[in-house]
Amino acid sequence: MIFRSLYRAILVWGIPLLFVDASCKKETGTPPPGPQQATTFTNPLLNSAPDPWVYQKDTTYYYLHTLGNRIQIWKTGKMSRLNAAPAVTVFTAPTSGGNSRDIWAPELFFLDGKWYIYYTGSDGNDREHRLWVLENANPDPTQGNWTDRGRLTTQPVDLWSIDATVLQHDNKLYLIWSGRPFASGNADLTQNLYIARMSDPSTLTGPTMQIASPEFEWERRGFAVNEGPEVLRNPAGKVFLTYSASYCGDDRYSLGLMSLKEGSDPMNPENWTKMPAPVFTGLASANAFGVGHNGFFKSRDGKEDWIIYHANSAAGQGCGDARNVRMQKFTWTADGLPSFGEPVPTGQAVTIPSGE
Repeated sequence: MIFRSLYRAILVWGIPLLFVDASCKKETGTPPPGPQQATTFTNPLLNSAPDPWVYQKDTTYYYLHTLGNRIQIWKTGKMSRLNAAPAVTVFTAPTSGGNSRDIWAPELFFLDGKWYIYYTGSDGNDREHRLWVLENANPDPTQGNWTDRGRLTTQPVDLWSIDATVLQHDNKLYLIWSGRPFASGNADLTQNLYIARMSDPSTLTGPTMQIASPEFEWERRGFAVNEGPEVLRNPAGKVFLTYSASYCGDDRYSLGLMSLKEGSDPMNPENWTKMPAPVFTGLASANAFGVGHNGFFKSRDGKEDWIIYHANSAAGQGCGDARNVRMQKFTWTADGLPSFGEPVPTGQAVTIPSGE
């Protein structure tokens, strides 16, 4: 009787015990593979993002663009994933004063162990656009306190000024920007490029020198403009300066290029040579109109050079928030000149920067 009862128990309970054993093995086995790392991205990276700027420190990228009433920093380790990066507001314009309106083209730099943001501001009157600077001693610019260091005053004339960038050359600091020829009462809307020495990252010293003016037809569409200067060095260390030319609302807004004579003083206008033709222009088939106001960065592993810039996706969208941000790899010619090619079409798969 005992044997028969045991036999029945085995017959009744054996199959469920086998199922329990199989389920346990499945749970403790190799888990299914996770999502694959993206190997491509598409432009635009962000919509409504004029005047893009990237500062790279080690393998971290800090991105900024014009927001009008505040400054934000996006922090990421992968530029191809910029649209997933968090944004931190580091400056909000005051309710009144010379930097209460038109907060444009912020650029971030790490200088002398501190972070600085150079930006354009005004009181709402176009003739009162000037340059301003913020300072932060925290190792991470998205943390800590940003201190307003006030306005950067040009000498000997207080120029209308926008779009400041910094040139570090031969252990000296220089500020380069776009300005109008005389004080705010002048009716001439021509925008030239100017340079001045800096005694420290928040102080201009000595005279302002004009180093470029819109002399070619392609720089004078809409009205005569040279703006958005950006420093670029080739692998041999030669200094170039890209700039945006013509009215920003013109579909033919393009990038020009200047070079600094090697071993020379950047304060001397004769040491700068401008190329007669634009080096990067819009392309209707790529949905790229009014390309300009750019920045540069290296890929995460340092092997590739990339340009970031804004453009409109359709003709006639003007100089406003329709401008979106894009990026693409560029190369160098045998003569050491940058070769930007043509804008990559929107929606086209682009291989991510190497090292990501």
